[in-house]
Amino acid sequence: MSLTLHRPQQVCVLGSTGSIGTNTLDVIARHPDRYRVFALSAMSRVDELLAQCLAHAPRFAVLPDAGLAAQLRAGLREAGSRTEVLDGMAALSEIAAHPEVDAVMAAIVGAAGLSPAIAAARAGKRLLLANKEAIVLGGALFMRAVEEGGATLLPVDSEHSAIFQCLPEDRSTWHQRIDHLVLTASGGPFRQRDPSTLADVTPEQACAHPNWVMGRKISVDSATMMNKALEVIEARWLFNLRPEQIKVLIHPQSIVHSMVVCRDHSVLAQLGTPDMRVPIAYALSFPERIESGAGMLDLLAAPNLAFEEADKRRFPGLHLSWQALRAAEGSTAVLNAANEEAVAAFLDHRLRFDQICQVNREALESVAPQSGDVDSVAGLLALDARARRHAQALIAAFAATV
Repeated sequence: MSLTLHRPQQVCVLGSTGSIGTNTLDVIARHPDRYRVFALSAMSRVDELLAQCLAHAPRFAVLPDAGLAAQLRAGLREAGSRTEVLDGMAALSEIAAHPEVDAVMAAIVGAAGLSPAIAAARAGKRLLLANKEAIVLGGALFMRAVEEGGATLLPVDSEHSAIFQCLPEDRSTWHQRIDHLVLTASGGPFRQRDPSTLADVTPEQACAHPNWVMGRKISVDSATMMNKALEVIEARWLFNLRPEQIKVLIHPQSIVHSMVVCRDHSVLAQLGTPDMRVPIAYALSFPERIESGAGMLDLLAAPNLAFEEADKRRFPGLHLSWQALRAAEGSTAVLNAANEEAVAAFLDHRLRFDQICQVNREALESVAPQSGDVDSVAGLLALDARARRHAQALIAAFAATV
């Protein structure tokens, strides 16, 4: 069915100042006849959000902190903008579920994106999911909200978008076709580094990804391969597969973005340049395709394609995904919470790079989900808080031994 409308689609961009958000606005700006920015949100980057509001003239802009919202409000007033500024976490869910919104880009980093993503799902929106933590944290609850709300869930992570692009539009046939999935991973900046030296890694080194331009948190996750661990969990829910049907290969060139191995052993793959505007444009326009702004893949100039196994000594965090999926429901939320705390501590120079996985593993094995934790957003957030407290205690214990 064509998505060409008599009016442009109204788009809410949650996390608009991050890399996914800015790329989304770039794609939207290339198609002013198809899309309009209805609302924007950011965590703290007032100046960047102000510039976006002046460029795209959304009806609403949201900052969780009231003081920062006041700064934005003053800046917009001085510039003569009519954008209305809202503050507080509840406002994120309000704009995501607004009756005039057609599509929601869920690009808030971390567990903070769960509530607005579920609000958009329950309101039946076209939900462009870049916040993998929402589905990692929410799991069955999140997918139930999508089904009950009649939302259209479209993956934006390059790997899951690649898989989605390889599958037919009729989702009811997927289980008949798929033998297993292969998620590809670049291996990050430490693919060939001696694992015994990883204790010396600095935040600057961990954030220097060789292929992709990303935010600091996701860059660290890519370096530890925890990003891929979360993607394994995301794939389990997005494509309704058993954990053992999801595999990971290192692919340093980042050209093959992921693969579907069919039951007849055919292998379907999506290739392209490492540019997030491709999956963003596809999610915005599905089932059509629009110009994304990304460069064309030149196969004659492309390097040879190579694939490697993920080294368990170098990337132990990757294998925590299957452990969490086989544990009690809610364990993936524990893993995600611990990882967010560990990465924040590493970026703040309070934890060594090689200790990130240790914190994640110990939290996963120590924090047991309780009855009712996974039945509501409130329960999941309470579990998330317990896991964070445990991870913070582990981090403090590591710091005390330095």
